[in-house]
Amino acid sequence: MKNKIQLYIYLTILGLFLTLSTSLPAWAQTSGIILSNDQGKTIYAKNPDKPLIPASTLKILTSLAAMKALGPNFHFQTWAYYDKKTFDLYLKGFGDPLFISEEIIKFAHQISDHLFKQVSNGRIASAAVRNIIVDQTYFTPQITIPGAGSSTNPYDATNGSMCANFNTIFLKWDSRSRQFISAEKQTPFPDILAQQITPGSKNTDRILLSYDLRQIYPGILMHYFLNKSGVKITGTVQEGLFSESDKERIVYTSVFSLTDIVKKLLKFSNNFIANQLMLTMGARAFGPPATLEKGLDVLNKFAEETLGLTGVTIVEGSGLSRRNHMTPAQMRDMLIAFMPWYELLRRDGNEFYKTGTLSDVRSRAGFIRGKDNRLYPFVIMLNKTSTGYDAIRRMLHEKVSKACE
Repeated sequence: MKNKIQLYIYLTILGLFLTLSTSLPAWAQTSGIILSNDQGKTIYAKNPDKPLIPASTLKILTSLAAMKALGPNFHFQTWAYYDKKTFDLYLKGFGDPLFISEEIIKFAHQISDHLFKQVSNGRIASAAVRNIIVDQTYFTPQITIPGAGSSTNPYDATNGSMCANFNTIFLKWDSRSRQFISAEKQTPFPDILAQQITPGSKNTDRILLSYDLRQIYPGILMHYFLNKSGVKITGTVQEGLFSESDKERIVYTSVFSLTDIVKKLLKFSNNFIANQLMLTMGARAFGPPATLEKGLDVLNKFAEETLGLTGVTIVEGSGLSRRNHMTPAQMRDMLIAFMPWYELLRRDGNEFYKTGTLSDVRSRAGFIRGKDNRLYPFVIMLNKTSTGYDAIRRMLHEKVSKACE
């Protein structure tokens, strides 16, 4: 009888244990969560030291590294040089992620003003250009970003030293002319592109240009805008090497500061911009051409030597790859370092945040501003489940409210 009672108690306890363990929310078993105050003191944690996939929240680390390496007021430059003997115009880029039509128009005006001034000073006979030669050698060609696909979709845009409009063109169907035209007022769709691009069946479609077109696309746009400025161009757009002479070099400085760029990167979660910054940091730290290895060396050294994060795995700068791994506690430390720029994050009420999503991965990292006006860094990393995401957020906000009492 005694043995039967003991067996009954054992089975009851075992059953209760199994019930409790299996009734735990999925996020309690496959997640990492941490909430701290602005001094890094933990208020709540669940698996804080478990390496997990950060997805796009990794962009905060890349942004922070760029702020430290380049400076908040850093502005990208693009160079031009006009050879008075051959009448060729050379262009060279250095990784500007926002080399968009509006910027190229300003650069074209700067070049045309320079040429017309040379004419008025008697240094050249006319403001004429033969060939436009685009130098893409600051980056190594065809860099492959881990996690990126090979589709023609914009989110698979490839990186390079001079990329116009993210290497894409936005088209729409014009029913009057019965052909595709540019969907952006500021961006032309010249014949050379129309002959080589086959849009899909959508009425509007943003298309990633082929590799060959990407290499000369900045020159194609420059050709168009210089013509509009009154500069006659007789030759073609082609790839080549920039003249080494720095005499009469025309330097265009982007209107966008690094602070502006990071704000756009975090707001739109732009993979292209994140990896442009990573590659540019690599080229500036170790010399051109930019390579994936040089960029990763900068990010990993920054994480370990500057932030003291040991054992992190970073294989690219945007969070596209599942091979990126970081613990919630490490991400919390990263957030504390990013605190001076917290307002660059997206905002929802008193929460400043960056999300990350891959299939079976959902993450969120940022700051909750308490009633005491202090910032409370938090990290939610859910792998293999999204169960409990909203409940976790509510719980963290409640804990911040209590911490402020």
